[in-house]
Parts: sequence; structure tokens; C-alpha cells
Amino acid sequence: MALCNKCGQQIDDNVQTCPYCGAPNGVAGNAQNFVNNFTNTADSTAQFDPQDIQNNKAMALLAYLGFLFLIPPLAAPNSRFARYHANQGLVLFIFEAIAGVVTGIICVIPLVGWIIGGILSSAVGIFGLVLTILGIVNAVNGQAKQLPLIGGITILK
Repeated sequence: MALCNKCGQQIDDNVQTCPYCGAPNGVAGNAQNFVNNFTNTADSTAQFDPQDIQNNKAMALLAYLGFLFLIPPLAAPNSRFARYHANQGLVLFIFEAIAGVVTGIICVIPLVGWIIGGILSSAVGIFGLVLTILGIVNAVNGQAKQLPLIGGITILK
């Protein structure tokens, strides 16, 4: 369901105009579709033991806080749920490290590199923050959903 840009009422995604106020439906519906498509990733929650999920939500949350992705496999080595999120956190950490190195190299180029590197660094930082928040939300909600774009990579099994 999308929201009307003018009156804020909930409307179907595929209607062209709001049935309440007659305003054209476009930008808000497209933005909502983008968010839904971006966050609609593989969900393997059903493959995990509900008791394991309940007991290890805090461990799974730690996996998304930088280098703390190391704690879940060490503190809860028998938890498949914690290991799943530790893998997601590790992939995110590696992505952010590689992106940091690449933007650092670009920033070495005088003038043009500073501008492009600054913009790229900001975009990667925001993207990393969004992925971190999505991972934390999934962990706290007891879901084993892949992170968008990078979540399909498996390092820890």
C-alpha cells in the first residue's frame, strides 16, 4: 500500500489517482516500490530453531557493530542463528573496508579525486549505515534475512 502525496490516505499501488482527493499517484508509490524491492531479500528464518533465535538475538545484533562480528561465533559457537548474522556482519565489514580503501585511493587524485572521492565516500557510508540498520532490525526481530546486494555472500558456514 502506498500513501497519497497530497492527503496521506493509504491507496493501492496500482491506482493512478487517489480515490479520496484525486491527486495523481506517482512518486510516493514508486519510492515505496523501490524500498519494498530493496528490502525484499531471501528469508531463511524457517530453517532455524526458534529457541536458538530467541536465545541469541543479542549475539546476532553484535555482528553488525564493526569488528564485533567476531563475538557471536566465539561466544555462541553452537548457534546457527548467531553464525548466520556473524557472516552477514563480516561481509558488511569487508565491503566497508574495501570501499574505504577504494575511496581513499580516489581521494589521492588532486582536485577531481577529492570531489569524486568525497561524494563516493559519503554514498558508501550512507549505504553501509542503511545495511547496518537493516541487519540490526532483522537480528532483533529474529529474522534471518539477507542484506540487500551483499547478503548472498557466504564466508562463515
